[in-house]
Amino acid sequence: MRNDVTPLTPGPGQESVWDYPRPPRVEATTDRIRIRLGGETIVDTTDAVRVLETSHPPVYYLPRSAFPEGALEKAPGASFCEFKGAAKYVTVRGGSARAESAGWYYPTPSPGYELLIDRVAVYPSAMDSCEVAGETVTAQAGDFYGGWITSRVVGPFKGEPGTMGW
Repeated sequence: MRNDVTPLTPGPGQESVWDYPRPPRVEATTDRIRIRLGGETIVDTTDAVRVLETSHPPVYYLPRSAFPEGALEKAPGASFCEFKGAAKYVTVRGGSARAESAGWYYPTPSPGYELLIDRVAVYPSAMDSCEVAGETVTAQAGDFYGGWITSRVVGPFKGEPGTMGW
């Protein structure tokens, strides 16, 4: 951790993103996840995994089968994570809304990240709303990150101005 970063102290029932590991950990959760787009609920599931990485709020990956048929379309672009491998993007549709390249997945994740197979993550900033266990999330700052901030996690979080060197 950089010396100029002072992690907040978690309260009861909270986690500090500074206690998350690097390389990131993937863990299953049964928290109810809901996503709304275009005025419709497009995901409502308790089958999710979250990726936990130092300085980042959790990123939730949901089964493709939790999205309605036609809600995910291939989108241009790709990226590479040194830990998870090569990612591809999807456009997410709900109601009359279309969120271009607002989701991503790892078709063949690196060893240790097999729980991500057939799962999709979305940028909460591109959705009408995302919820974890009934709480509406705040999107992690920055165009690159897809973390979901709830009252259960404390930072500071990477993505804010001045945090690129963390």
